[in-house]
Amino acid sequence: MKIVVLAGGLSGERNVSLSSGTMVTNALRERGHAVALVDLYMGLEDYEGTPEVLFDALIPEKWKRVDREAPNLEQIKGARKWKSESLIGVGVLDLCRMADIVFLALHGSCGEDGRIQAALDVLGIPFTGADYLSSAIAMDKDLTKRMVAPEGVMTPKWEKVVYQAEEIPALVKRTTLPVVVKPLSGGSSIGVSIARSVEELTTALQECLGFGGNVVLEQYLKGREIQVGYLVDRALPSIEIIPKSGFYDYANKYQPNAAEEITPAPIPPELEERLARDTKTVFETLGLSVYSRADFIVDETEIPWFLEINTLPGMTPTSLLPQEAAAVGISYGELCETIVEASLEARRKG
Repeated sequence: MKIVVLAGGLSGERNVSLSSGTMVTNALRERGHAVALVDLYMGLEDYEGTPEVLFDALIPEKWKRVDREAPNLEQIKGARKWKSESLIGVGVLDLCRMADIVFLALHGSCGEDGRIQAALDVLGIPFTGADYLSSAIAMDKDLTKRMVAPEGVMTPKWEKVVYQAEEIPALVKRTTLPVVVKPLSGGSSIGVSIARSVEELTTALQECLGFGGNVVLEQYLKGREIQVGYLVDRALPSIEIIPKSGFYDYANKYQPNAAEEITPAPIPPELEERLARDTKTVFETLGLSVYSRADFIVDETEIPWFLEINTLPGMTPTSLLPQEAAAVGISYGELCETIVEASLEARRKG
């Protein structure tokens, strides 16, 4: 099969995406597929050969690692030769048309938010994962909670807030602490912070102005961080994350040995069953397909609280979904191939 892996893009998670894309490309090549890996944003502007050669081209070493800090997107924009507002680089769509399917190894904006899915759908190009509408809904933390809470899924109290700099003092004054501040649409914990004081909340809100001043203020719950992957039609074993310092932020997610990850999570069978049931409920309520990963906090009374769901979970060397799949005997290569095959079936069903 000919497969194009889309990675990178103009997102704070582009380095995570490139690392995911590298792993996916290598795994699918090892299983006999012809695979081309391309940066969605940079495209083929520095490539002088024929596109066909990309299906077995070497992968840049710098794409294989995830730096401790998220990339500076202004620098990324400045480095692109093609000065266009398009988020899709030169030659990308032409390359995608050559493939049997496009594997989306993208994360964050213009990757998980449905826009790329919609573009590929309009062009009749099959792609992996959820469709454009479900992707857009799941990317919006407020809308996701509004849909799943009535279905019996416990979620911390939350409030969507759109604000400007001059409104921060009043917003701080009326917010109950501690609180988790999250950009409305984003992933990899970029921009997320736990505010325990007025000063910390003020700083968090000021920083989130860089994300458009559009955030979710979520009740802080102390507990165990447990996540559950979902593959095709079943929940995978849960995984518990224990950061060695702080919370499970961007650095702790992608730096080796920054957090202890235990799968299956050491929890009672009845809690495992409830987490699986809640994950399935969220998956089906949002109309997702193929795969996902749901994030929970389990409090001291063993009540699981749903936080958010990721429609294109990371596939890096430290990512969680591959660890969960391995716990039930699914190798990394098998996982990638299952995603491809299930996605083709999902696209056939429309």
